[in-house]
Amino acid sequence: MADIQRASLDLTHVIYDASSHVSLAMALITLSPILLMAAYAVLAVFTREVTVINMWAGQFLCEAFNWGVKRLIKQERPVDSVGNGYGFPSSHSQYMAYFATFLVLHLHFRHRFVSMGSTAVDRLFRLTLHAAFISWAGVVAYSRYHLAYHSPYQVLWGVGLGVLFAVVFYLATELVPTRRPASVLGRIRLFLLSNPVSVWLRVRDGWAVWPDSGTEQQWYAWHTEWQKQTRLAEKKVL
Repeated sequence: MADIQRASLDLTHVIYDASSHVSLAMALITLSPILLMAAYAVLAVFTREVTVINMWAGQFLCEAFNWGVKRLIKQERPVDSVGNGYGFPSSHSQYMAYFATFLVLHLHFRHRFVSMGSTAVDRLFRLTLHAAFISWAGVVAYSRYHLAYHSPYQVLWGVGLGVLFAVVFYLATELVPTRRPASVLGRIRLFLLSNPVSVWLRVRDGWAVWPDSGTEQQWYAWHTEWQKQTRLAEKKVL
């Protein structure tokens, strides 16, 4: 046992100022990328939506891109940094910038919520969601500086590269294929949905059929069936 070389898993090991509640909050929020990976997995399995799977795949590619840039630039972290490895660009900042940008683009171009009866309220709700995702990404990015893992320069570049990667990836894998189905990218998306493996796994593109991916239709189907079963149960009791 004495010969075992032990190491710390930096993915979940966060150092913060124990005397500061703000520092504790930053330490918790900086773990968002880890929590989001679990959320991706759950959504991919339960929704089988190709857009969710595509966004998740893009997140991995964005991380691979970050890994490559770090080893190409080889810029060290700040002198007082508590992190390990190269610091440019900040991977957490890039991760969250990709996440927020992809979602905002998807909500703008493809997703439509059920109207609340007022155009102003509908727009306000959409803008609130946009602001929430962007703010979340911004706080995570700031936490990397606050916790002394990166310099402002490294954080800002991480955000910029994450936004750029998300825009290019969304255009190439979502917007162009759905707006121009006859294009090469459109045919690739069609193959991803219609091949035997995807059909067996029940992968779908709900947004190609319904503006909200079928959420409202599924609820009405459930509600109608639930009411029928409730009435039958009441008749049996009587």
